[in-house]
Amino acid sequence: MDKTPADLGFHMPAEWEPHEATWLGWPHNKTDWPGKFAPIPWVFGEMARKIAPGEIVRIIAAPDVRRQAERVLTRAGVDLAKIEFFNFATNRGWTRDFGPFFVKKDMQPGEVAIVKFRFNAWARYANWKKDDAVPVRAAKRLGIRMIPAMIGDKDFVLEGGSIDVNGKGTVLTTEECLLDPVVQVRNPGFGKQEVEQALRENLGVTNVLWLGHGIVGDDTHGHVDDLCRFVNPKTVVIIQESNPNDVNYRPLHENRERLEGMRLEDGSKIEVVSLPTPSPLYFDDWRLPASYANFYISNAAVIVPTFNDPNDRVALGILSELITDRPVVGIHAVDLVLGFGTLHCLTQQQPAR
Repeated sequence: MDKTPADLGFHMPAEWEPHEATWLGWPHNKTDWPGKFAPIPWVFGEMARKIAPGEIVRIIAAPDVRRQAERVLTRAGVDLAKIEFFNFATNRGWTRDFGPFFVKKDMQPGEVAIVKFRFNAWARYANWKKDDAVPVRAAKRLGIRMIPAMIGDKDFVLEGGSIDVNGKGTVLTTEECLLDPVVQVRNPGFGKQEVEQALRENLGVTNVLWLGHGIVGDDTHGHVDDLCRFVNPKTVVIIQESNPNDVNYRPLHENRERLEGMRLEDGSKIEVVSLPTPSPLYFDDWRLPASYANFYISNAAVIVPTFNDPNDRVALGILSELITDRPVVGIHAVDLVLGFGTLHCLTQQQPAR
């Protein structure tokens, strides 16, 4: 196909814009939560309970997994009339990264399409082909256009957690994730200029902002959704570590300094607000990527991961002051983060037409 999504007038809306649905991949791969899988479906049930009052929840689940999902959702008090199941096989449940990337046109009536980025399990794991097929199957099931994402003449590898947009033309990402030439290389042989062009063409953005490193323990190698997020077109929250002896302290402060010198698509400065970090969480000797930045903005509520930490209340308070048009609620994520991700990593929004 010669024309890119941007050529066709598509762009990726901001997460706070109205949704038709939220997509979730129901959990089934027990290796993602070794020894702690039992509570994980119940966290999904709580997520669905908070999201469903405002939009459809589209759950990806093979038939045997669907039966468990229905039991959990019913017992969690979720209105099953707001649930739609999609019988797709998956390798894992991290829908933000492999699920359909939805873009839309602003003209009326609006058109929503799927941009098909290639997914290769963060250039880290061998089992990814079922996940990579989900956007194609979703486009067919929904009866909407699917546009392949390209970088030159090759498929463009991109995960949803590696970018965040303000819906007006600016995208945030990190050099660690998309430009590292050695570790978990998504698009070998392509540098900053080529990646920026691919982001512009496939997301409909005009302004690419690069942060440096993500947080320690993130096995995606630098996803921005654990680090820094837009909460409105001109404001971002960025996590900051207060302990100068913590390994995250220096890179997080360097990222804030970068942001304060950056400009948005219209040339204006970004309003930068700090979010705290919880106390470090570990699985054996592995630092887990516990972050309040991994929140998800649904129509009915902002759901925020919490960690039985004194800073839970601080983070919820900051986000409540910034996002005032819907409630901000916490969801316990101490078990969930053992899978190296939390709420935003597990969700993907489908914009309303």
